[in-house]
Parts: sequence; C-alpha cells; structure tokens
Amino acid sequence: MALTLFDSPDAAPNQKLLEVHARLCGEYGCPIAYFHDLEPLDELVSSLLSHRTKNADSSRAFRQLRAKFPTWDEISTAPVQEIEAAIAPATWPEQKAPRLQEILRAIEEERGVLSLDFLAEMSVKAARAWLERLPGVGPKTSAAVLCFSRLRRRALPVDSHHHRVAARLGLIPKSLPVGPSHAVLEAMLPAEWDAQQVYDNHEVLMLHGQRVCNFNAPACRKCVLLDLCPAGHERVGV
Repeated sequence: MALTLFDSPDAAPNQKLLEVHARLCGEYGCPIAYFHDLEPLDELVSSLLSHRTKNADSSRAFRQLRAKFPTWDEISTAPVQEIEAAIAPATWPEQKAPRLQEILRAIEEERGVLSLDFLAEMSVKAARAWLERLPGVGPKTSAAVLCFSRLRRRALPVDSHHHRVAARLGLIPKSLPVGPSHAVLEAMLPAEWDAQQVYDNHEVLMLHGQRVCNFNAPACRKCVLLDLCPAGHERVGV
C-alpha cells in the first residue's frame, strides 16, 4: 500500500485530522443528531453516572434517579442510601451517590440555586474552568456538559474510543492520557468550526472506535483510514 503525504514527518497533525474527519463523516453521516437535549445540570449528572458504565445502564440509572426524585433539591437532601439505590444500574453507586450530593451542594452554595443555566453567559474556557472546580469533574465531563446539553457549545469531549482512534492514527502520542488529550485534540480543530462540527468530530471518532477500531481486534482491513494509520500498517504488515 502506498504511503500518503500524511505519513510524512512534516505533515501537520491538523491536516491529517481534517482528512480523518472528512472520511469518517462520509462513513457515518454528518451532521450527526444530538443524542440528548438535557438541561446542563441534568447533563452533568448523566455524565457522572456514565463513568465506566455502559450507556444503557447509565441511562437507566439517570431515569430511575429522576423518577424517584423529581427535583434536584430532593436529591441534595435525601438520605444517601436512597440515592445509591436509585442509581444502582451505574457502576460504583456507593461512590457516585455521595459525590453527586457533594456536587449539588457545592453548586447551590456558590450560586444559590441548583441550575447551571448561567454557563450560557460564560465563554467556553471560563465555563469549563468553573465546572472543573466541582469535585470529581474533569475535562471530559466539563466538555460533555457544554457540548451534549442544550447549551450546544463548542467543546470537544474525548472518551476512551475517541482517544484510542486518535492515538492509533498518530494524532496524539500513545502515552498521552485521556485527560490531557482534550486540549491537544481540540487545538487541532479549525477555529471556524461551529458546535455541530465539533460534536460531529467527537461522534465519528467514537463511533469508529466502537464499530471498527475496537480495543481487542480492530478490523483494519475494512477501515477507511488504513492508509493514514501507522498502527494499522503495523497490524496488517504494510
């Protein structure tokens, strides 16, 4: 298989990212519809429940939580054992229940109300910094709140699938952890991209990681990115 200009050591990573984005958008169909239309505080809780949890289980945990406690104030003041029981489908409910209450109380103490709607008036950088001051909130969760909620802001989440594909493609070093990769990958995106395009970039890389470039047995020979992928070249003997 012939190498491409993207295999040159002088090729800019952002040029390669644009080609990756274009091919994957062709494969998975951009623009991709948003999968949530939640208020930002709902999205924060949903994102926290999803940590190390399958989507179906975290969604069930969130639905059960809201069915039992219709308001955030009720969740903030309820016995922690009741919160834990409500979110039982999520992994580590015994850890997430007290953390959830800690976060809600921190928001109310600082803002006087259990709402994150005020983030709409802040820059993305300032909003992410504010969110990441909350206990247990890192770059992935802060980006998810701004990107996935109805705020629809220009912030790039990076999950394990997204990160794996980016590392195999050589967009980021394999040694770079998921957390720090957020800033590196987002800096590669064109400044003129809107929130939908940033969301699409996350979604197509995530989908590709789930469907083709999976952890144990990546399907390199049917991958539309094989000629761009150093890890794929090694695996198939190019």
